[in-house]
Amino acid sequence: MDQTTPATDFRRVLFDGRIEKRVTTTVPVYLTTTKEPRVSERTFTRNVSPHGVRLVTSRQWHPEEELLLTPLIGEFPQPARVVYCRPRPSGGFYLGLQLTARSVKWEGSPSR
Repeated sequence: MDQTTPATDFRRVLFDGRIEKRVTTTVPVYLTTTKEPRVSERTFTRNVSPHGVRLVTSRQWHPEEELLLTPLIGEFPQPARVVYCRPRPSGGFYLGLQLTARSVKWEGSPSR
């Protein structure tokens, strides 16, 4: 690597791979596993983008796990992939999902 090329860690600080802007909003959603045994949970979003969402959940999910996310604002169920699941200080978990099939239009969703 020459001196004009920044170190890899420095590049990650400048660009974390996220192109789309996140919007802080609370939208009720329904999560369901795609494999047996079926597990489901009704929960809410913390922030959203057209191809991803951060949720609050009571269950620990595993990276790469495939889920079905149904926004309860009139959108159809969306296949999603777990990107991360991190403990919340107040209990439960923050869950990061990548929407794998198509983008979701979150317009008209209530903001907090």
